[in-house]
Parts: sequence; C-alpha cells; structure tokens
Amino acid sequence: MTFGSFNNTAKLNDSVLALWARVLNSVSDSRLILKWRTFNDDSFRERVRQGFSGFGIAVERVELRGPSFHVDLLEEYGDIDIALDPFPFSGGLTSCEALWMGVPVVTWPRSRLVSRQTFAFLSIIGLPELAAENADDYVRIAAELAGDRDRLTSLRQTMCERMRSSPLMDAPGFTRQLEDTMIGLYRRLEAESH
Repeated sequence: MTFGSFNNTAKLNDSVLALWARVLNSVSDSRLILKWRTFNDDSFRERVRQGFSGFGIAVERVELRGPSFHVDLLEEYGDIDIALDPFPFSGGLTSCEALWMGVPVVTWPRSRLVSRQTFAFLSIIGLPELAAENADDYVRIAAELAGDRDRLTSLRQTMCERMRSSPLMDAPGFTRQLEDTMIGLYRRLEAESH
C-alpha cells in the first residue's frame, strides 16, 4: 500500500510527519511517496528523512521525489493508492489533481478556510467520509481505506467521472452564476444611485 502527497513541502511540519508516521505504522508494509521540487536539495531531503526516522519510520519506507514536467507528475499519481492531505494548510490544486487522477485524499479540515479546501472538494464529489474529525480518525480512515482494495479500485475507476459531473467542473454553470451575480450587483448599485 502506497500513500503519497505531492503538496508543497512548506505545508509539512512535525505534526503532519507524526500523523503520517502513525498512518504508516497502522498499515503494515506501507510506504509513503512525497514529491516536490525542494526534494532536489540533499540537506532538505535528509531533514525530512530524519523527521520520519524520529517518529520510528525506516527511511526506506519514505521515497522523496523531486520536480518533473507536469504531465509526468500527473502520471506519478499511478504510483500511489491514497493521498494524505497536510494540515493546517490543505491541498488545493494538488488535491484536485489527485482526485482527477483517481486517487482518494484523506484530509483533516479545521476551522480556518486554508484547511478546508480538500474537504470542500470531497463533499462536492460525494466523499465527505474521507474527512477526519481528529488525528485518530485520520489514521482510522486511511487504514480502513488501505484495507479495502475493492473500494480503492472502485474509487480509482470512478473518481474522474465524479469530478467531471460535479460543480467543480461545471464551467458554464459557474459562468452563469457569476454573470447573474454581477448583473444583480449592477442593478442594485444602479437603483441605489437614483
């Protein structure tokens, strides 16, 4: 079982590493792939490895990948089974790309907007159950999903269509709503000026 995160490494902190280590420890023989351009820096790679090592994770269970062309990055989602969302700053585009490529994302939304983007995406596509209420719940959701190969296969096969048929991909509907909002605002301002 391979977990992964292609999020900006600025979102990584000790709490994230500790929780992801708990996820790895809860799923035997699992591993983690992290990808971001900063993994080209040897000293940074070593700090991240030591961080996981400090939480009891053998360095060979964590693969650190540097940058690539975007099309290649998207193909690399084929190497992971479940994406892990960082916190308190969740993924935005990264989560959308993971979902579009068929990879479910486990998230832990908090009270601030920056921690709720992935939760919003999951809710829109009918998967709010992948959002945890606390750290223990995050580990439980990830472990249960990892243990259900049939569900993972089904999600991988249907995720793109879930995205495609959701409001996330409804550009004409969004445009109509924006136009209606702008026209309404114009009419209100015009009425107030008379």
